Amino acid sequence: MGPTFADGKNGGAESGFLRPLVAGSCAQTAPIRSHRRNTARPALASRSLLVLLLASLLPPAPATASEEAWSALARGGTVALMRHARAPGTGDPAGFRLEDCTTQRNLSDDGRAQARRIGEAFRQRRIAVASVLSSRWCRALDTARLAFGDAVRPFPPLDSFFAGRGSSEEQTQGARREIAAWQGREGVLVMVTHQVNITALTGIFPQEGEAVVLAPASDGSPRVLGTVRP
Repeated sequence: MGPTFADGKNGGAESGFLRPLVAGSCAQTAPIRSHRRNTARPALASRSLLVLLLASLLPPAPATASEEAWSALARGGTVALMRHARAPGTGDPAGFRLEDCTTQRNLSDDGRAQARRIGEAFRQRRIAVASVLSSRWCRALDTARLAFGDAVRPFPPLDSFFAGRGSSEEQTQGARREIAAWQGREGVLVMVTHQVNITALTGIFPQEGEAVVLAPASDGSPRVLGTVRP
């Protein structure tokens, strides 16, 4: 964001003074206006012209993080690490079972609509999605399928390890290896997962439906390019 220039103002009020006028034997007074206004106008115009000139020399404002991240996805060879769409609540019910969606926290109607918008945003921007991996949790699988179709592969390292479920260290390392393996590949790898997983990998706390765009690295430390949230 370029610097902002503020134009100066003449803070003083317009001034004048009185002098006596003699007509016959009667002395009268009449105001004589100061010429300060006439001299201020050219100075103000000169300063305005200078501001415009300097502004024309400034470089254009940089693209927003979101725009840069979308551009990186369009180029391919990148990873979209995405949090599932809206699912009201926190964690999962006490009776959680992986094979039974009715025991889990699931997408709301708004969340399902959001997932469809995510896929539409990718298609409108002609993002070439080459592979989609997902947590085995129903809200993640539903997000992936509603956005990108049925060609989704469940990937256990993306499962939630919130509240002691799973192994945060092992799963994070497994996700890192998968991201690193995408280096030099064509298209985009989409990985639909959970907030805790994304934060462990990137330090970012994403909103529901938000994706962190990564540039893979062979050392397992991907570079964050920005975020997108259709």
